Amino acid sequence: MNRALIRAAVAAVWLYQGLWCKLLGGAGRHAEIVASLPLLGASAAHGLLLAIGAAECALAFWTLSGVNLRAAAAAQTLMLAAMNGGALLWAGHLISDPAAMLLQDFAFVLLAWVAAEEPGAIHARV
Repeated sequence: MNRALIRAAVAAVWLYQGLWCKLLGGAGRHAEIVASLPLLGASAAHGLLLAIGAAECALAFWTLSGVNLRAAAAAQTLMLAAMNGGALLWAGHLISDPAAMLLQDFAFVLLAWVAAEEPGAIHARV
C-alpha cells in the first residue's frame, strides 16, 4: 500500500480535529471537554482548546512532511493518550462510548506507526 496515502489519511484526521473541531469551533463537545478540566477558568479553557487545535494541525503537517516519522508517531501517541486520558478522567460523562473511542484511537495510532516505518522515510539520528 502507498504509505504516502496512509500519511495523508493520518494527517487529515489531525487537521480535521485541530482546525475544524477546535480552532474553528465546529465541535462544541471538544470545548465542553476542555472546560471540564479542573482549575481552569473559561478564558484559560478556551486558550487551551486553541493550543490543542494548533498542536493537532502541527501534527498533521509534520506527518505530511515525512520527516522523522517515528518521532511524529510517538508524539501522536502521547498526544492521544494525554487528551483522551484527561477526557475520560474529567469529562467521562461527555463521552457517549468510551470503548469505541479507545478502539478507534488504537487503530489510528497503529496507522501512524505504519506510516512511520515507510521505506525511505527521513529519520533523525540521535
